[in-house]
Amino acid sequence: MAHYMLYLSLLLTLASLLQSSHAVDYVVTNNAGNTTGGARFNNEIGEAYSKQTLSSATDFIWRIFQQTNAADQKNTQKVSLFIDNMDGVAYASNGEIHVSANYIGVYSDDVRGEITGVLYHEMTHIWQWNGNGQAPGGLIEGIADYVRLKANYAPIDHWVKAGQGNRWDQGFDVTARFLDYCNSLRNGFVAELNKKMKDGYNDSYFVDLLGQNVNQLWTDYKAKFPTILLY
Repeated sequence: MAHYMLYLSLLLTLASLLQSSHAVDYVVTNNAGNTTGGARFNNEIGEAYSKQTLSSATDFIWRIFQQTNAADQKNTQKVSLFIDNMDGVAYASNGEIHVSANYIGVYSDDVRGEITGVLYHEMTHIWQWNGNGQAPGGLIEGIADYVRLKANYAPIDHWVKAGQGNRWDQGFDVTARFLDYCNSLRNGFVAELNKKMKDGYNDSYFVDLLGQNVNQLWTDYKAKFPTILLY
């Protein structure tokens, strides 16, 4: 009887977890199939892998942001990935992610690994809070790259090392490394910062969470890596 009750309890817990996060529909459309990059996407990445990556990225982001139930998450029911003939690398807007077929076509290394990292970054933009548009753009991009870093998809060849950079809100890899340092001071810092940015933004959030203003934190972070050369 005890074993049966334990089994029933596990089933109920699993059901609760499954219901705690809302289901998301993922759609992939290759608008550049007749280009070199579009063909490479089909051959080396593919629709099935892309959908799997979008789903895995969503689950990972919700864990990083400690959003364990639907009430904590953005109410996005569908995410569409488009492979387009465009410049740049990628961007996300209104439940859509657009990735450059041109970039896929010219990327010289492991293109699947690179685009996986790009998708983790862009999926973060789908799910993160941005302070109702008040948060620094560099911080928003830095959080997205922080997620990519923690998912182990940070490219080692063209990302800065810890301690490099000129400003805490410089964005992307620079800010991602700084946020990783901040999170080492308080586990879950990035999740709590993101939660605070649901309705607005103020630099004082760093003081609230870490007891120091962000400029002092940046100074301490730089001092921790004195042998790093700046470029």
